[in-house]
Amino acid sequence: MTDTTDARQLAYPCAEFAAYLRGLVTRIDQGGGWFGVFWQRDPEGLRACLDGAEVPPWDVVEALLQDLAAQYGTDRADHEAAGARALHRAAAHAHDAAPGGHDALLAHLDAMTREQRHATERRRDLGRRLDTATTYEQAESARRDLAWARDDHDRATARIAELRYRVDELERGEPTQAPPEPSPAPVDDAEPAQAEPPEAKPAKAKKRRPRGSARFAGLDVEAEDAPAPAQDAPLAPPTAATGARFAGARDEPAPARTPRPLDADAHRDVTAAVDTLLKLRAAARSGEAHILLVEAVNWPAARLPLLADALHRAGLDADWATLLWEAASLPPARLVDAADALTAAGRGADGHQVLRQGVGRPPEVIGEAVAALDADGRHREARILLDAYVRTRTPEEAARSALCDPDRLVPLVLDAARAVTDERRRDVAHALRVAGHAV
Repeated sequence: MTDTTDARQLAYPCAEFAAYLRGLVTRIDQGGGWFGVFWQRDPEGLRACLDGAEVPPWDVVEALLQDLAAQYGTDRADHEAAGARALHRAAAHAHDAAPGGHDALLAHLDAMTREQRHATERRRDLGRRLDTATTYEQAESARRDLAWARDDHDRATARIAELRYRVDELERGEPTQAPPEPSPAPVDDAEPAQAEPPEAKPAKAKKRRPRGSARFAGLDVEAEDAPAPAQDAPLAPPTAATGARFAGARDEPAPARTPRPLDADAHRDVTAAVDTLLKLRAAARSGEAHILLVEAVNWPAARLPLLADALHRAGLDADWATLLWEAASLPPARLVDAADALTAAGRGADGHQVLRQGVGRPPEVIGEAVAALDADGRHREARILLDAYVRTRTPEEAARSALCDPDRLVPLVLDAARAVTDERRRDVAHALRVAGHAV
């Protein structure tokens, strides 16, 4: 009787979340948007989630919430995002606590680490292909494929961090505090709700089945077989080669701050931290390992590239993914410092990820941070932060970010929007006028 009761208690959250997911799907355009992409790439996996047999990664739910926002508006998606997150968290915990759940999590984590490595290699190959393109068609093809490779890498990175949290939760025997959200709602990469969904062309037959938990994002599908994301598609940064240091920065970025030299203790501290992490992971002491990563996030930004290299050499790429997720919650000024240090060291993708996830905060918070940076004379940092925000949020949210100091921020917001596209500037200008600002 007890076993049956426990099984029912574990199954209920999964069934409840599946019911919510089915309801969400009935309210969105099933022929387009991210739902259409997911359905083309892995209909069996999506059907399993709708039936309650599997719990989708959170980035999939966020993408579907973006489809909802595109159809009914951001306010509608924002209103139910917190409830969706709570249902998802409960379902994931119940799913993981079922017999075999721990082993399945570790297997998925291993598979996703391989997917991340595969996406990294593919990005390098496509980068070389783009560099050697001799015609417009070749360049456009390479850019399209590179956009999907970036999407694959970003999703794999997010899922590695999510799986790490779930493993920690299970090993501690009680729910942990939820990982920091890249965006409050409705999307991970928080692209504008008004943006056109990805234009999906008919999917070709898959050459192989999905590996591990690499579902929905097309992580096992060659980019040539995948539909190209629109420029404003979630999780796929713009593909145009602008020469900017960060996605969203202008073609002529302000000079980067000279990197601070590493102090004498940096190499010693990094080596000690990695050695300790290896011991903790070997002993399955995930909670202590996570605490160590949180402490490392608060080191001077100049140490982060050194730590990234050391973790990679030690085979701890998943820990680096978790650390990047934690770094997204740094105060805005330090967030920019971290992204800048990573990019200056040749880790532009990591710098972009930290910045992109870090601007998933309320517009009022971003506006106050930008105003403070600008008032302190840190104009370059203010510009980078605002550029990332305007690129990844809706025009209405961009307008709301100017409320705390309109005289200072309205021109900066418009300038940042102009750096994205002329269309984005028009949309943001309209949102500012609706909010009562003179443009």
